[in-house]
Amino acid sequence: MSTTTKPSVLFVCVHNAGRSQMAAGFLRSLAGDAVEVRSAGSAPADQINPVAIDAMAEMGIDITDQKPKILTPEDSQASSVVITMGCGDVCPYFPGQRHMDWEVDDPAGRGIAAVRVIRDDIRSRVEKLITEIFPQH
Repeated sequence: MSTTTKPSVLFVCVHNAGRSQMAAGFLRSLAGDAVEVRSAGSAPADQINPVAIDAMAEMGIDITDQKPKILTPEDSQASSVVITMGCGDVCPYFPGQRHMDWEVDDPAGRGIAAVRVIRDDIRSRVEKLITEIFPQH
């Protein structure tokens, strides 16, 4: 009898207030409960970037219930895929994980037009990730 474990994806950026929260929001929305989604930051902000919240709301995705969280080795170790977005070498690596680094602009301090471009870039990357994790999609 085989047991299947659903994949777990951790998105990491510095403040866990923009890029990683948008990526996590898209993955939750597009993959549903087929994947466990985490996000964290190496130096978490006090709150999610309100412009990122607005940009995601335009897509029908509500991320207002999320809070920036500190990256822990436990979160990283529990994830089968770790995607970093500008956090450099602070992200721990554990054998057996898939690591990816997405070069995505930081939405901090930018207006809605710039954040929409970043959001759309993240969405296309998440859609590609889903096809890699779940080839049948």
